[in-house]
Amino acid sequence: MVLLAAAVCNKGGKAIISRQFVEMNRSRIEGLLAAFPKLMNSGKQHTFVETESVRYVYQPLEKLYMLLITTKASNILEDLETLRLFARVIPEYCRNLEESDIVDQAFQLIFAFDEIVALGYRESVNLAQIRTFTEMDSHEEKVFLAVRQTQEKEAKDQMRKRAKELQRQRQEAEKSGRGSSGFGGGGFGSSSFSRADSATIIDTTPTEPTKPAYTAPSRPSGRGKAMDLRSKKKDVDSFVGQLMSEGENVTSVSSTTNKSLAKVATPAVDQEGIHVRVEENISVTAGRDGGLQSLELHGIVKLKINDEKMARAILNVVNNDKKGIQMQTHPNIDKKLFASQSLIGLKNPEKPFPLGQDIGVLKWRFSTQDESFMPLSINCWPNESGNGCDVNIEYELEQSNLELNDVIISIPIPSGVGAPIVGDCDGEYNYDSRKNTLLWNLTVIDASNKSGSMEFSVGGHPDDFFPVNVSFVSKKSYCDVQITDIKLLDDDSAAKFSSEVCFYVDKYEIV
Repeated sequence: MVLLAAAVCNKGGKAIISRQFVEMNRSRIEGLLAAFPKLMNSGKQHTFVETESVRYVYQPLEKLYMLLITTKASNILEDLETLRLFARVIPEYCRNLEESDIVDQAFQLIFAFDEIVALGYRESVNLAQIRTFTEMDSHEEKVFLAVRQTQEKEAKDQMRKRAKELQRQRQEAEKSGRGSSGFGGGGFGSSSFSRADSATIIDTTPTEPTKPAYTAPSRPSGRGKAMDLRSKKKDVDSFVGQLMSEGENVTSVSSTTNKSLAKVATPAVDQEGIHVRVEENISVTAGRDGGLQSLELHGIVKLKINDEKMARAILNVVNNDKKGIQMQTHPNIDKKLFASQSLIGLKNPEKPFPLGQDIGVLKWRFSTQDESFMPLSINCWPNESGNGCDVNIEYELEQSNLELNDVIISIPIPSGVGAPIVGDCDGEYNYDSRKNTLLWNLTVIDASNKSGSMEFSVGGHPDDFFPVNVSFVSKKSYCDVQITDIKLLDDDSAAKFSSEVCFYVDKYEIV
């Protein structure tokens, strides 16, 4: 058989779609389709009609016709079988046999027609094969798509891991000066004794390692007094006051500031291939009449591998503490090795430490109510006088082995009473009228400068001058935990390493 064209048309002979399988111009096919309804008016019940040149083989589809145009020499039985296959294809793509559905699926139907007939000759295909061919269902393609999806999924997973790693590094960079950040990085989970801070008030972390160490900012003098709409405990004009007014639990400004200054107060260290950082933060609450309510200290040893060749290492820990601290290694550290020889190494010696990350490997905790363990004791004596209060405040270094830097003792001043009149003062002082706080600044407190005092007079009552807050940083460890040497497992040699110590205040108040 030679099939000239296949078309779906309405009863008026209008072609909805038409596919020509031999070369034929548009006017020719439109003329043949337009003549089809006229030939059916003979009243004869046939599924085909003939003219002098062509044969029409058709099947009604509700309001439409599936129509094949063939030569008169074609086999009518083959024509009818082909027609039935065409008619079965239509419902595969069109649920409702309406003109709009045929138009919507025109391309799909034409592709299916091409699978049935090629160059005017019927292909040996059935409906299932046509469906497969038009869907272009290929096992090779499925394998390729599955491989590509797997690759895309792996790439996305790597992107997520990298994004989390970058976010973790940024968080560690921000928090490394505010509390023991726990064991993190390179497959190490997060763990820490210290409580979470509710807000970061000030961030003075330097962006470049070459920046100088922290320099105490200038503070306003108490020469004038503006209209004061603030209460002693609720400074809504400051960021802290805004957070407190919204119900946030914010630590004191001095302690939070000190945590931000902890990194910059320690001079920058030129890091070797292995760098060790010992961090300690302390929380103290003491009574104004004497006695320690609580002292809690958290420490951590952070290891950073800067040279890949030094990634397989063992650290020797020397614990000179006599206070009875509780030490704990990271889960990936060999606990038996640490317990027997005070050495820090991975459980799997063949596995290297992660490169370029601050990794917490050892942490410790100490808590007590024995006031002899306080680094610094503060004694504040407000005495009522005729015009207000005369306040005497003094400090004393209790741990003579420590050297405390950038010490700030903050004494609240009642609002609306003006600047305090300061008499004798060891060190420097500033009155912050915006925060109603007298700041007593001492550059260094050590064994040669163990005690000092300040006197001032101002209006108010004795209870107005509490809580007194203290902040400081130190380059000496409170618990005296040291990393004395590091050995490389690859060649059993001693490794050159750099180290730094940062001891700072999380909270230190006399209430």
